[in-house]
Amino acid sequence: MVLVLFDTPAGHALFKVLKEDALKRPDSLWDAFASMDSTNKMVKLKAFHKFEDTAEAVQSATALVEGKLSAGMKKFLKKNIVAKEVQDTLAVCDAKLGGAIKEKLSIQCVWDDSIQQLMRGLRNQIEGLVDGTSAAEMRSMQIGLAHSLSRYKLKFSPDKVDTMIVQAIGLLDDLDKELNTYAMRLKEWYGWHFPELGKIVPDNMMYAKAVKMMGVRTKCKDLDFSEVLAEEVELEMKEAAEISMGTEVSDEDIDNVMMLCTQVIELSEYRTQLWEYLKNRMQAIAPNLSVMVGELVGARLIAHAGSLMNLAKQPASTVQILGAEKALFRALKAKHDTPKYGLIYHASLVGQAQPKHKGKISRVLAAKCALSIRVDALGDTSEATVGLDARLKVEERMRQLEGKLPTSKPDDGVPPPQPVVQLYAKAGANTGFSTAADSTMVPVQKKEVEKEKKEKKEKKEKKMESAAKEETEKEEKKEKKEKKEKKEKKEKVSKEGKKEKRKTEEAAEGEPAPKRAKEKKAKAV
Repeated sequence: MVLVLFDTPAGHALFKVLKEDALKRPDSLWDAFASMDSTNKMVKLKAFHKFEDTAEAVQSATALVEGKLSAGMKKFLKKNIVAKEVQDTLAVCDAKLGGAIKEKLSIQCVWDDSIQQLMRGLRNQIEGLVDGTSAAEMRSMQIGLAHSLSRYKLKFSPDKVDTMIVQAIGLLDDLDKELNTYAMRLKEWYGWHFPELGKIVPDNMMYAKAVKMMGVRTKCKDLDFSEVLAEEVELEMKEAAEISMGTEVSDEDIDNVMMLCTQVIELSEYRTQLWEYLKNRMQAIAPNLSVMVGELVGARLIAHAGSLMNLAKQPASTVQILGAEKALFRALKAKHDTPKYGLIYHASLVGQAQPKHKGKISRVLAAKCALSIRVDALGDTSEATVGLDARLKVEERMRQLEGKLPTSKPDDGVPPPQPVVQLYAKAGANTGFSTAADSTMVPVQKKEVEKEKKEKKEKKEKKMESAAKEETEKEEKKEKKEKKEKKEKKEKVSKEGKKEKRKTEEAAEGEPAPKRAKEKKAKAV
């Protein structure tokens, strides 16, 4: 006798095959499930275990996909086969699952083409074979299980949606532009009435709040601005309001200025709220990237790449120059040096580096960022793990480039013991002054520093020698050129002199010199 183990979206089912001879003809097995009547003659439901919730269904489906035996299915088989000491063969849908069942429960399992056709027929008529569930319920369970299984397989989480970050950083940039425009318009507009206020209160938010509280400048001395401004700024503003050179404005003008102040204040408050939202989203979606470059730069990198997954696919060299594409292609076209950094330039670690080290630090930071992004995109944890260690390594590299001593990190968490400093005044009588104590470096490091200084000095001397040699060669070339020009000029002057002399002689004798030369020659012949 053959039993069939069939997993449905509603639970585990165990069927008994009534016609075993039909399994020998797999090609005609599908006809036995053409109708419900023929199906009932072919198989019969022996046992059914309904899933308690979606989590149990997802667990069972996941184990089935991986060819493993879930806890629920093991309990179901123990209850209905092992406990009853049934010696029948169990038909399963997967060879791996059959091997796991045989290994753990010692149940003989079978899997071949005929079993596949049998499973196909059961799947077609499962709604009528399982009691207690309607077709609509079975369909909804099937869709729910499919969605849950997809989320589990893709490790989908609503907190990992990076589209929110892309939209939030875009809106934040737009708000900054609008706020700057509105604030400049407000200062220019209200400046006609109180021009001195712009220099006294440079902050846009404080300026808008002060104007909203004050209205016209004549009310300034009677109001308390302690909630908005510092005491010194408030006194300076009240003094300037009494001697202001601004023009008078009408009530209608002030009303419009007040409305603009309200817009600036509301936009600033919304911008603060949006920034907090963006920080929280970045901490949830890309905690390691946020540790490395900050929430703002990290959000810009994600927005520029399109998504966190797209950014994770980029190599470190691309992350380094992301945002400087125009400069890169312009440099390649003109055969100039390519840019060393793009959006990553605004990270705090690059900003802390010296100008000559910014390129190296940006390269190191981009390499660590690439690893952090991949952990954020494909990892399971929602906390910073590799980001903290990577940031320490970048900081250590920065200290190394600046020539500072590396920070030693104790293994046991206990800080290394500090050396005992003995004052010279409290030293013993035999204690002499040691000149070696003036150096704060260890001998090996001191030698390396001296060697480096010596090499730098030699390079500098060679450079100066080569520069002096080049200058001498230039001067020699210049002198030769001047001598040549003088010689050419002299020859030119002598030729012109001879020509003038010949013309003078011709004018004096009245006939050309060549003619006279011919006559003399003829006479001589």
